[in-house]
Amino acid sequence: MNEKLARIFGSLGMLLALAVSAGAQETPQKGYSYQDAFSPLFYTQNGNEYRSASGYPGPKYWQNRVDYQIRAELNEAKNLVTASMTITYKNNSPDKLPFLWLQLDQNLFADSSRGNAIIPAKSRYGAQGEKFDGGYKISNLTVLRKGKALKFNRIIEDTRMQIRLDEPMQAEGDVLTIKMDYSFVIPKEGSDRLSHVTTKNGEVYAVAQWFPRMSVYDDVLGWNTLPYWGAGEFYTEYGDINFEITAPASHIVMGGGELLNPKEVFTAAQLKRWEEAKQSDKTVHVRTEAEVTDPASRPSKEKLTWKFRINNARDAAWASSKAFVLDAARINLPSGNKSLAVSAHPVESNGQDAYGRGVEYVKASIEHYSKMWYEYPYAMAVNVGAAIGGMEYPGIVFCSWKAKGQSVWGVIDHEFGHTWFPMIVGSNERKYGWMDEGFNTFINGLSSDAFNNGEYKERPMNMHVVGARLIGNPNGDKMMLIPDGMAERNIGVNLYFKPGMGLKLLRDQILGPDRFDYAFRQYIKHWAYKHPTPFDFFRAMDNGAGEELSWFWRGWFIENWKMDQAVTDVAAVKENGAVKQINITVTNLDKLPMPIILQVKTKSGKTDRIKVAADVWMRNTKWTIRYPSSEELVSVVLDPDKVLPDANEENNSWTAK
Repeated sequence: MNEKLARIFGSLGMLLALAVSAGAQETPQKGYSYQDAFSPLFYTQNGNEYRSASGYPGPKYWQNRVDYQIRAELNEAKNLVTASMTITYKNNSPDKLPFLWLQLDQNLFADSSRGNAIIPAKSRYGAQGEKFDGGYKISNLTVLRKGKALKFNRIIEDTRMQIRLDEPMQAEGDVLTIKMDYSFVIPKEGSDRLSHVTTKNGEVYAVAQWFPRMSVYDDVLGWNTLPYWGAGEFYTEYGDINFEITAPASHIVMGGGELLNPKEVFTAAQLKRWEEAKQSDKTVHVRTEAEVTDPASRPSKEKLTWKFRINNARDAAWASSKAFVLDAARINLPSGNKSLAVSAHPVESNGQDAYGRGVEYVKASIEHYSKMWYEYPYAMAVNVGAAIGGMEYPGIVFCSWKAKGQSVWGVIDHEFGHTWFPMIVGSNERKYGWMDEGFNTFINGLSSDAFNNGEYKERPMNMHVVGARLIGNPNGDKMMLIPDGMAERNIGVNLYFKPGMGLKLLRDQILGPDRFDYAFRQYIKHWAYKHPTPFDFFRAMDNGAGEELSWFWRGWFIENWKMDQAVTDVAAVKENGAVKQINITVTNLDKLPMPIILQVKTKSGKTDRIKVAADVWMRNTKWTIRYPSSEELVSVVLDPDKVLPDANEENNSWTAK
């Protein structure tokens, strides 16, 4: 389990303990109703020209676009970022826009913020007790159309800024330019998503949510303006982001995307190694551990400006430190294109039991996901060892600098898995955190199984324990709640574990790998760099797999239902005194339907497996399996491998007396 997940819910054992303390031992809601489970009224809206009934974007799907140009400087003495920014915003919608909304996520760390007022003590969110002058200081705000200044008013409400235009943006292609200067103090622990920490060779800065970003205007809600309360992550538009970071020359700065000026910021030796790494499948030490304390390992100037570009991205982030070891190697992509795996971390994080294997892990992770799902789109994949449990951004991730052993693989693989959800498939994290965390948790399992001949292969999970303790917990919250609307103790289950396990069930036990993988790849392909909703996903999987799965979406994702199947009767059918058939009755006792997996053993020792699809529960509360046999049975066991979340395994077996 990686460091980020560990920060959220520790271990499965802790999850189970929390479930017990939260009331999971209360009597569950009992009684199976096939009319509820298989109700036909799941999709209540037809497809339209924007979002097709197939679950894919429609012929007139649109989304707005935003490009950013940012020049920023890091003041190490004050932990301060000062910047100037130009936003180019294009309205592709069919609507006129009389006002614009921007996200000011740094304002969460102001003493007066709404999030600060509701974040509980000892939470991982917010400023975690640090007292400082948090939030953006914005000045020189202007709005222009074709170079001409426009009249407007602005208000700042918590983590949002509204620009009220005297003349609205026109529909279908109008472009406005927004310019501003701003600054903010970097928190030590900013919601476990940005930070700075003192290491023995210098401060390590991991900087994110570092520029005001346009809110999303879409065909679902119009303007998406939920405040940044801490738990809910991000929903942003796509565009090109060019950014320059000026930092002390002793620092190495890494950002998401492509480093545009390596000749200007590396020493001659580092530049040579950097270029060598682009041709090497083995880790190249661009800046070694021994060189970190050598002043000659950095250019002899006061400051340097590092220039980055990331295209068709929904965000950007960067890290800076004079303490960084820097490693790199080539990433080979299915198309023949190349990317660059990079790890920047302090010497405390170096070594083969930690981030000394960072580049190896980055490379393996990116190559696996690119082959399995969709090709990695960025010029670099940068891992940074920082004071953050784990956090993802396009082309760069921040991972706990204290991680060791398997946890290093886990956190790197998890955070880079987020490239596919939500960096490529741009879902609304602020509302539906499970659409990125849960999907990513699922693909992480496949990646871990594949890495290095199973070095970190996951052990099979006892889903009966999960079904008894976690699934259907009456105090566990429903998955579809916004993250900020859940008890923090339930976020690990609802955003990560349960949706991830749901996809695993769907792949392994309901559809099979071939049908699931095809449908899932089609979903990714069609929604790459676009904004799907949960029901777009549900429809896409139904259509791609050719299966009506509303019973599964309803019971697992919308509701919080339990599963309980039982062997309720076993009877031999005889003809002229000889056994011809065994009738085995299975009863569905709780609300969640699932396939029947049955193992039978005869007197002679023959063992057989029987699987019946969940369709059997469309019009039945019990079902009799007619097993042809010329001999008596000695035992019958439901779900012998414990792959289904059956809440009560005590009624799963029958033994001959």
